[in-house]
Amino acid sequence: MKYLRPLTPNYFSIDDIFATQERLPCKFLVPVHRLGFLDPSSENEDLAEGTSLELPLWLPRSLTAQRRHLVTIDIPKVFKEAYREILKADASVVDLHKLSIYFYDFGIYLSKMGHRESAAIAATLTQTFKERFRQVMDWAHNSGTDPTVAQGLDNLERILFQEGHATRVQLDAWLNDGSRKITAADMVINHKKRKRAALDDL
Repeated sequence: MKYLRPLTPNYFSIDDIFATQERLPCKFLVPVHRLGFLDPSSENEDLAEGTSLELPLWLPRSLTAQRRHLVTIDIPKVFKEAYREILKADASVVDLHKLSIYFYDFGIYLSKMGHRESAAIAATLTQTFKERFRQVMDWAHNSGTDPTVAQGLDNLERILFQEGHATRVQLDAWLNDGSRKITAADMVINHKKRKRAALDDL
């Protein structure tokens, strides 16, 4: 199975790089020198205290890991209470790909950043995955499934769908191949030979 990487920072993972590029609304608590270029609406060389920007997740994640937090973060709309309620009502009908291509990866990072809604986000991720996983596997194992259903899946779900479908194809090929005869493994055959030889010596 291709999706073996842990859901922790991975410098060499392309998926991890893309997931941490998702934007977070942030507000600077202190003035920051020589970072004015981050604010396209400002011509100042420095960022002023109180400046609000949307930054890629990896940056505020680093800035909030300091003993003194340099920024506060806000929850992006895809994880706000209104969207969490929609997912809670019926997660199976939601187009996660439109909400966020890396919905689960992004959400896991966000749930570990110490925000007051972190626990609620983590609970939503778990519930959403549990509700959608069976449907994803049903689609993957049904040969008549329209391939376009994968368009509404996030990156993790697409990988699971592709792996599930490939497994189903392999199983069907094995079941339909009636010319092959199931044989015992070499280890089992050798064990039987040794056992038979031991009995002959008695």
